[in-house]
Amino acid sequence: MASRIRQKTDRRKQLADSRPRATAKFVRISPYKVRVVLANIKGKPVNEAIAILENTPKAASEILIKVVNSAAANGENNLNMARSDMYVADCYANEGPTLKRIQAVSKGRAYRINKRTSHITVVLDAVKA
Repeated sequence: MASRIRQKTDRRKQLADSRPRATAKFVRISPYKVRVVLANIKGKPVNEAIAILENTPKAASEILIKVVNSAAANGENNLNMARSDMYVADCYANEGPTLKRIQAVSKGRAYRINKRTSHITVVLDAVKA
């Protein structure tokens, strides 16, 4: 098990610089809500992923459209990849800092409200011919 994890880690390090990526940090939406939408586009070609996001009625889809388009532009401009050859290889939403707020309730008490933020990363890769 541990050797497989090391192999995957080594593979990720090799591909780290060669794959186009885009990150949106401190986005004011819960990562739980983003992960639901990310599951729909993982492994899909870029154009198909954008079409899915445009027709998904979730708040996270607008943000993800920008991130996927940014990653595709990074691939086109920096790595000379064709947009039609790229697919969503990896995408994840990590938790950012939580904004802690309070709501006043009866008898002088206060309820905590956690306003969560996300760091969203999309990594693209070229389709193997």
